[in-house]
Amino acid sequence: MPNPFDPGELTSARVYDYLLGGRDNYEIDRDMASQMLSRAPELKVLVWFTRSFMLKAVEMAAAAGIRQFLDLGSGMPISPNVHEVAQRIEPSARVVYVDYDPVVHAHCEALLAGPPGVAALLGDVRRPRDILDQLRDRALIDFNEPVAISLVGVLHYLMDDDHPAEIIAAFRDQLAPGSYLAITHGSSDSDPEILEVLAGTNNTSAQVTFRSTAQTEAFLAGFELFEPGVVPVQEWLGPDLPDTRMVMIGAIGRKP
Repeated sequence: MPNPFDPGELTSARVYDYLLGGRDNYEIDRDMASQMLSRAPELKVLVWFTRSFMLKAVEMAAAAGIRQFLDLGSGMPISPNVHEVAQRIEPSARVVYVDYDPVVHAHCEALLAGPPGVAALLGDVRRPRDILDQLRDRALIDFNEPVAISLVGVLHYLMDDDHPAEIIAAFRDQLAPGSYLAITHGSSDSDPEILEVLAGTNNTSAQVTFRSTAQTEAFLAGFELFEPGVVPVQEWLGPDLPDTRMVMIGAIGRKP
């Protein structure tokens, strides 16, 4: 079951919200983010690159005719969000935001309940079958039709003993042909100083583990990769964007 709310506990969703300029965070989250930014100020730019990558993936999927979107580990709602981008292209698009943080869930329900075709679900991505059961029981997603899944800013919070490849496979195996998967992952090729900075989150719920490009690509087994492939998110967005010492890999695949 999702963890109960504890305002004294650091959470990755609220740190990320602060880095994006949001207001749905607490002092403990701001303190951690400030510590990180004091040594790695480019993290603020990188989270925007990562966010832009996700929205580009949504645009690609919607333009390809996908009308169902599942945002796993959605984090605090920040505009523009998945449903705004998807429904701009196709007003009938349905979007489900999933997060295990009860504060995130409450904000999603409050802020996103109004638009038609938008739902929030409390669920832990480490328990994919529980999420899949909820989606079916509430008739939120029709797995007989293509779905676009985003796992952006999530996978590096899954330790090896969480078995991230098995988590992705559990969702992949339920997807209809033509479905999309977009992922990002913190790269072990990042500058060693940055890796040391982010090690400050160890033993918290914001603890991260970095993986290689090859390890990240392996998560997309069973999907056909779009160009430019498994590369830093900047390469998905356009030429001449600055490199960052923290390397965030992005990739988008289609289930054949």
